[in-house]
Amino acid sequence: MTDEEKFMVDLEGYLVIKNVLTSDEVAEMNEIIDRGDRSRPPSLWGEPFKKLIDHPVIFPYLIELIGPTVRLDHDYAIFMQEGKAGGGLHGGEDGGRPGGSEGDHWYKYRGGVMRNGLSVITYCLADAAAGDGGFGCIPGSHKSNFSAYIPAEVRRFERPAHYVVQPAVEAGDALFFTEALIHGTMPWRAKHERRSLLYKYSPGHSAWSGNYYDISKYGELTERQKRMLMPPSIGRRPKVTDAA
Repeated sequence: MTDEEKFMVDLEGYLVIKNVLTSDEVAEMNEIIDRGDRSRPPSLWGEPFKKLIDHPVIFPYLIELIGPTVRLDHDYAIFMQEGKAGGGLHGGEDGGRPGGSEGDHWYKYRGGVMRNGLSVITYCLADAAAGDGGFGCIPGSHKSNFSAYIPAEVRRFERPAHYVVQPAVEAGDALFFTEALIHGTMPWRAKHERRSLLYKYSPGHSAWSGNYYDISKYGELTERQKRMLMPPSIGRRPKVTDAA
């Protein structure tokens, strides 16, 4: 990560990483999606999707932002047609509400090091221009102490608020965000289908999903990928940075 990228993540809680996937990679993935089964996790859709577990461009961001024992917690895809409603604003540290219990939603900074709990890399397989909808968030809310007071109509996207933004992305971009950020899915307004792959990561000692990966379903995996698909554990855990 560049120093400016670190500044932006600390400031806003999300980051658009441009041109992570080539146009050929995007086309190949979209072709597989067009003829395939969308019901399973994307990481099981074939080799191009399995490579996203530890994509070489994204991997250094995961280490910088989550740590050397980062694990893939779960993954899924979002497809949206024009006019489809999304999910309201949610997330935030400990769920963003009084008495929230989402203990894996957190953002910390200590001694020049950023660390996050559950975090997301969204691989964009279709453009989402400004105003198209899809991912929306409240920049900086990963550090807010008053997110519980966001009005219900703003959370449901029924009333525009200047502090809610929809970052523009292009096919091939990846978008990182921490689940400590207040975020949601805005109604989709574009003519084309929204196609987003969400790979969600946790530190090695924690989990959000209770359904752990069965590596026997994945065929050949690198040692690094095997470690990133391990269930959570406390104590001695192999670092993913020590494997290729």
